[in-house]
Amino acid sequence: MAGHLAAAGHDVTVYNRTATTALAWVARHGHQAAPTPAEAVENAAFVMMCVGNDDDVRQVALGEHGAIAAMADGATLVDHTTASADLGFVDAPVSGGQAGAENGQLTVMCGSDDQAVFDAAREVVLAYARECRLLGAAGAGQTTKMVNQICIAGLLQGLAEGVAFAQ
Repeated sequence: MAGHLAAAGHDVTVYNRTATTALAWVARHGHQAAPTPAEAVENAAFVMMCVGNDDDVRQVALGEHGAIAAMADGATLVDHTTASADLGFVDAPVSGGQAGAENGQLTVMCGSDDQAVFDAAREVVLAYARECRLLGAAGAGQTTKMVNQICIAGLLQGLAEGVAFAQ
């Protein structure tokens, strides 16, 4: 996702909790890496975050050297983590997997309480997504992603039942 932002002409600074991963990205794409979330977001208008779960969101966003405290006034945090629906910013989980991310073909399901913030963030997100939709207030993106996951799980369960029956 960050590679697509760089390719679209955005100035990108990456942070990864595994420093070698961030440095490998810099070696591949150029730009820069930072050793902490706070240093990564210096002077950024948009901060895109995609981590593992709610605890990771809290650590990277709010922990010691977290991103939020270091963000400039007026900056926007866009969270792509598949996490709970209780987040208070543009929640923007993605669908499309690693291949979708690598090919800039993700579908981004967003929730935000502020249409103007979403509209501005959407223009940036489209550097690595084929679709980015506002689906309601903050939390709606996460809820939509949960619906997506339930539908996929249901399809897989149905396919497994069909194969078992056929055998």
